[in-house]
Amino acid sequence: MKSAVSMDTIVNLAKRRGFVFAGSEIYGGLANSWDYGPLGVELKNNIKQAWWKKFVTSRLDMVGIDGALIMNPKVWEASGHVATFTDPLVECKSCHERYRSDQIDVAKPCQKCGNKGTFTEPAAFNLMLKTFLGPKEDATAAAYMRPETAQAMFVDFNQVLTSSRKRVPFGIAQIGHAFRNEITPGNFIFRTREFDIMEFEYFVHVNEWEKHFAYWLEQMHEWIAECGIDAEKSHDLEVSAEDRAHYSKRTVDIEFDFPFGRKELYGLAYRGDFDLKNHSQHSGKELVYTDPITNEKYIPHVIEPTFGLDRTFLAVLLSAYDEEMGEDGEKRVVLRLKPHLAPVKVAILPLMKKEELVHIAKPLAEKLAKNFAVEYDETQSIGKRYRRQDEIGTPYCVTVDYDSLEDKAVTVRERDSMKQERISLEKLPEYLKERVG
Repeated sequence: MKSAVSMDTIVNLAKRRGFVFAGSEIYGGLANSWDYGPLGVELKNNIKQAWWKKFVTSRLDMVGIDGALIMNPKVWEASGHVATFTDPLVECKSCHERYRSDQIDVAKPCQKCGNKGTFTEPAAFNLMLKTFLGPKEDATAAAYMRPETAQAMFVDFNQVLTSSRKRVPFGIAQIGHAFRNEITPGNFIFRTREFDIMEFEYFVHVNEWEKHFAYWLEQMHEWIAECGIDAEKSHDLEVSAEDRAHYSKRTVDIEFDFPFGRKELYGLAYRGDFDLKNHSQHSGKELVYTDPITNEKYIPHVIEPTFGLDRTFLAVLLSAYDEEMGEDGEKRVVLRLKPHLAPVKVAILPLMKKEELVHIAKPLAEKLAKNFAVEYDETQSIGKRYRRQDEIGTPYCVTVDYDSLEDKAVTVRERDSMKQERISLEKLPEYLKERVG
C-alpha cells in the first residue's frame, strides 16, 4: 500500500526540489503567495498542455480563446459578481484577525489570540480585486481583476460563433489567471488570491442538457485517471440547491481527500441560459444561435466543467508521492508521475565524471534535449543520482558507462520498476518517444 503523505512533506519537497517556492521570500514573503520553480513550471505547463489536447485540439466541437484579465466593469454587473460574489466576513475585536464565518465556529475562541466571544456580526465581503485604469483613482476609473475566466467566453460568443462557424453543441475553452481577494487563503497552493483555471463553456439545446451533463462528468473522471490522480480519493458530491451558485440549476463537485480534509477539486455546473441572457439584456446585443437546418432561434444553455490548475498540480503531487525502503536500507522517495506530465522525461548520467564518458554523455543530452525535457547530471555516485531523479519523477535514467565506448549502447533504467535494459544509441530516441511521447 502507498504511504500516506502529509502537507509538510509535500511543501518541503516542493521547495527543496524546485517545484514551488514562497513568493517574495527575501522580503519576508507575502501571505499565500507562491512562485512555481524550474520543475514546477514544467509540471504546470505539462498539465495545461495535456488538458488542452484532451478537451480542445483533439475534438471537432471545441475552440479556444485567451480573454483579457481586465474587462469592462459592466461585465461583472451583468454576471452578478458585483452584487453576489461575496463571502461572510467576521473580525476578532481583540486582534482584528478576519475569518470567513462559514469556516469557523464563532462561539469558540479566536484561533489567533485565544479570546472568546469577540467576533463582529458577519458582513458581506466582495471577493473581487479592484484596480484603477488611467491616472485617476476614483469611481470613474474603477475596474476589476477577473475573478473567473468564464465571462470572456460568454461576451465573445457571437464573435467566436461567426469566426469559427461552429454548430451547437460546441464549446469555448480557456486557460488563464484569475484573482480573488480571499479572506482566509491557505493550505499551500490550494486556496490563493491568484490562481489558474482551466475551463470551458459547452453550449447546448435546452432539451439536451442532461445527456451532455452526464457525458462531461464522465470525461472529467477520465481526465482524473489520465493525470494519475488517485481515484479512490476522488468523490462526486451532488450540490444541494441552497449551496449552489446563483446561476446553477445543477452542480456536481468532484472532491479530493487532501491531507487537510475532503475539499473541492473540480466543478461541473449546468448554468442554463443565465449568462447569455443577462449579457444580452445588459449590453443590448442579441446573443442567440440560429439552427441552420431547422431555423430555430434560441439562446443556448451552458454546461460548464471547471478545473483548478493549481489544485490539479497539488492533487497530482499528492497522488504521485511514494516512499519505500531501498535494498541498501535507505528510504527511497519516488514521484510516480505519469510520463507525459513529468517535468524531466529523461536524465543522462555518465557513470563517472571521466572525460571519455562525458564526451559521449554530454552530446547525447544535447541531442535528446531537442525533443525531450532532459537533465544532465555527472556529480556524486550513480545511486544518489538515481535517487534524485526518482524524487522529481523522472521516468527514465540513461547511464553512459565504459561498455558504451565499445558497444555504442547505454543502460536505460525505468523509474517505477527500476528495471534496466541495454539500448543502442541509435535506437534510444525512438525508444523514449514510444514511452514518454
